[in-house]
Amino acid sequence: MDVIFYVVPGLIMVLALFMAHRVVRRWLQIRGAWNSGLTAEGRCLRTFTTVGGGHGDTSVRTTLHHVYEFIAHDGRVIRFEEDGGSATTVEGDYVTVYYTDGRQVVATAQAPSRARQAVSALGILAFLGVIVVFCAGFVTAYSQTFGPYGDFVFSVDSRTSVAP
Repeated sequence: MDVIFYVVPGLIMVLALFMAHRVVRRWLQIRGAWNSGLTAEGRCLRTFTTVGGGHGDTSVRTTLHHVYEFIAHDGRVIRFEEDGGSATTVEGDYVTVYYTDGRQVVATAQAPSRARQAVSALGILAFLGVIVVFCAGFVTAYSQTFGPYGDFVFSVDSRTSVAP
C-alpha cells in the first residue's frame, strides 16, 4: 500500500519533467528560427479553431490554428501548422515566415518577440519546477514519517515498544 505514495508522485514528477523538456525544446526551436536569418513569404492556407473543456462546470478554451505554406530558399514547398497566431490573419493573407534550414525545417509566422517568449517559457518552467519540488518533498516527508526506520519499533505482542 505504501508504494502508491511513491509511485504517484514519481509519475507526476516524470510528467512535469517531460513537459519541461518539451517547453525548452520548443523555445529553442522558435529562437533558432528567428536567429537563422532565413525568411520567406508565406501564405495562410487555412484557419480553424479547436475547443477544449466545457464539461460540467469547467471553462471552455478555444485555440486558433493557422496552416501556412512557403517556398524555402532551396525550392522545397513547406507546409506547417501553428497555433496561437494572430486572429487578424485569415485565409489568403501573406505573412513573413521565419525558418531554419536543414532536413527538419522549423518554421513560425510569429514576429520575433524574444522577451515575451522567454518570460512565458521561464514562467512555465518555474511552475513545473514547483510541482517537482513539491512531489520530491512529499516523498521525502512520507518516507521519513512512515518509512521502515521510524523512531519506534513495535514488538510482536504490541504491549511494549523499544527505541532503536
